[in-house]
Amino acid sequence: MNYDVKTEFAADAIALFTTEGTPVPPKAGLLGERVPDAIAASVEGSRFNGKAGQIFEMSAPEGTQVKRILVIGLGKADAVDHKALENAGARAAKKLLTSGYETLSLVGLSDEADQAHLLMGARLACYRFDGYFTKQPDDQKPSLKTVSLIVSATDAAAAAWTELEAIAEGTETARDLMNEPPNVLHPESFADRVKEMEALGLKVTVLGEAEMTKLGMGSLLGVGQGSIRESKLAVMEWSGGGDEAPLALVGKGVCFDTGGISLKPGPQMEDMKGDMGGAAAVTGAMKTLAKRKAKANVVGLIGLVENMPDGNAQRPGDIVTSMSGQTIEIQNTDAEGRLVLADVLTYAQETYKPRAVVDLATLTGAIVISLGHENAGLFSNDDDLSNSITTAGKTTGETVWRLPLGAAYDRLIKSKFADMRNIGGRSAGSITAAQFLQRFIKEGTPWAHIDIAGVAWKEGEKEPADVSWASGFGPRLLNQLVKDSYEG
Repeated sequence: MNYDVKTEFAADAIALFTTEGTPVPPKAGLLGERVPDAIAASVEGSRFNGKAGQIFEMSAPEGTQVKRILVIGLGKADAVDHKALENAGARAAKKLLTSGYETLSLVGLSDEADQAHLLMGARLACYRFDGYFTKQPDDQKPSLKTVSLIVSATDAAAAAWTELEAIAEGTETARDLMNEPPNVLHPESFADRVKEMEALGLKVTVLGEAEMTKLGMGSLLGVGQGSIRESKLAVMEWSGGGDEAPLALVGKGVCFDTGGISLKPGPQMEDMKGDMGGAAAVTGAMKTLAKRKAKANVVGLIGLVENMPDGNAQRPGDIVTSMSGQTIEIQNTDAEGRLVLADVLTYAQETYKPRAVVDLATLTGAIVISLGHENAGLFSNDDDLSNSITTAGKTTGETVWRLPLGAAYDRLIKSKFADMRNIGGRSAGSITAAQFLQRFIKEGTPWAHIDIAGVAWKEGEKEPADVSWASGFGPRLLNQLVKDSYEG
């Protein structure tokens, strides 16, 4: 699919956008003098009024350069933000993706740079993960080949699209990684895909089990010891900001989670191919930063394992020693993500001395009970970092909600036999998981943990641009955080 910014349209179909109370789009006259009157006559008697989500479709008047006209509502004029533009662009693309038309032009309300978000929404809505189908009906195959944003002068919109395109690619990468079946995407093949990103200017290092054993990563390695797949630690470095210490982004990469010996129930276990959503988010974010050549130093670290229940698998009752030297009693092998993150967090701090650490993980089902599928859970030891992430979430639509930490929760993960246990019981499950992770953060290091278990994938009604099982949550949030707080 090709996406671009142009000054002239030559398309099979055109999407015109308008606000509530103005059923005839302001720029309808670009199609010809007769078009505004034709649209007015067509919508008369209909219920189309430009409300958000409304679409009116009509054949173009004879002699018009296009065959089909879509008029799409943006909602109230004072509420048209980037999210509204993306939703509207997504609706246009979804309407025509398999229609038989090959080219679509988008004409927004103005020539401002923010109109590029129409194109962003269209691109995200055109995402497909259908490479494993061997047969598809013709009417289900995408016909659309080109989507163009039409403006009178391309400089501002094209510059905005260059950055948004990099963000879209990062989001698509995160979706692709999560959607892959677990027999295709496992720790080794995930690491291989990360290695390919060296072509973007990233420095990539991959550690295997021998290297991690020497480092004392007993916590991470214990999770993967039941799998025939070797566990990996993949590190992506982007150096675009001079000599300052980097921001460290850490992702949980459990490529498949059976629960281990504490085996999960069978129904919906297939979704556990997405338990590497944190690693997917970090990988997508690093791709975005490299593609747009971010003026910041950022290192992305992802712990890649499989949690499988074979004869060598970790047992409830085992005690492991983490890279930090702290010991952990395993009381439930299905509380494995925190074990992976513990060692990766330690490695990140000891190796890179970062100015701040942010980790993302599909960590707890409890966060879904707390926040549903609308917000990720945020935990932090630093108010400034927490506020920056919250603001970045509001800007991008990848929203977070902060929950508490506190010493009182520590008693829930107290062990009789080791420094801590890896579960805290039914109460405050997401908080005790975050409290566990905080024990691996060095004093004075700003840190935030983002539990994305409720937003990495979801069923039911979703935003127009969220067309995939995997949402691709994370790259936009992390990119905005870097842009707002870490770029010089």
